Amino acid sequence: MSKTSFAVLTKARSKFGKRLTEKDYQSLLVCQSVGEIMSYLKNNTHYSKALTDVSEREIHRGRLEALLRQNLFYEFDSLCRYDSSVSSGLSSYIISTLEVEQIVRFLILLSSNSTDKFIYQFPGYISKHTEIDVNKLANATNYEEFLNATQSSQFYDILKQFSPDEKNRLPISDIENKLYDLVFGKLTKLIKATTKGQEKRELINFFFTINDYNIFSRILRLKKYYKLSPDDIKSNLLLNYTNLNERTIDMMCKAESSGEIFSIMQNTHNGRLIDKIGYVYASDISPRVKYRLAKKNMHFSNNPSVVMISYMFVAETELMNIITLIEGTRYELDNKLTQSLLIK
Repeated sequence: MSKTSFAVLTKARSKFGKRLTEKDYQSLLVCQSVGEIMSYLKNNTHYSKALTDVSEREIHRGRLEALLRQNLFYEFDSLCRYDSSVSSGLSSYIISTLEVEQIVRFLILLSSNSTDKFIYQFPGYISKHTEIDVNKLANATNYEEFLNATQSSQFYDILKQFSPDEKNRLPISDIENKLYDLVFGKLTKLIKATTKGQEKRELINFFFTINDYNIFSRILRLKKYYKLSPDDIKSNLLLNYTNLNERTIDMMCKAESSGEIFSIMQNTHNGRLIDKIGYVYASDISPRVKYRLAKKNMHFSNNPSVVMISYMFVAETELMNIITLIEGTRYELDNKLTQSLLIK
């Protein structure tokens, strides 16, 4: 193993060792306000540096979440500052997923004529990492202006294939799927071109298993909330990056109930994880599986790229937990309910 590779492993595992403990979570659960949560994170955890110059008296929920997301982005960016095509590729993957999230969020706002709200929640820290013209996007009020803002990005050729219908509606789910297909395609191509042996197998299996559960969750959501036909559901799935066979996917798309979809998934090799993770809502399953796999990789993988992206997913889950704690405090939820929603 090269010195650079060893440094990546050491740095990622050192950060992993500083993650929030059960004691931290118990202390955060009893906080009575966003300010108290902020104060605890600032004075007792690895978030202290990120929150050094922030006052507990002035902080609000949106600002705290934005600061923590920014901190997470910069943490991963620091891990990727090594001379490695895999590292730079994984960094591009993270940026691309953030871009897709923002594109989809903008299109949802566009459909409700609320694009003026877009810029207030835009993560400014990615502005210098994206080819999307953020200023044009912030001022766009229709799809044509939106396309103009994205014409220099990798997504433009996909986005220009769509246009609003006579009622100004867009097939947002279809657009989202095609964008993620591009992102996953580039990631898979990178992994196959720059890695080999155990490292390649670990990375491919990691991302494909994550997508297996994304497919499962997407089928549940599209069937329950959108009442789509089996063919329409299938067209909204990333079918080129999965361990699930076509017959299994067809069966889930044609299933008559959520229970039947669960049963089909649980009978697959990877689907057996559902019984092991503990969850409150079906939407919890995919992130819980991703966290479980990432945590396992942190302990047992010796491949720097696997450990690096796994740390990113562990840290992302920790951020989701903090947001859950903030929301629990804001809406005065029962501590037992909030605790059940935490992924640990």
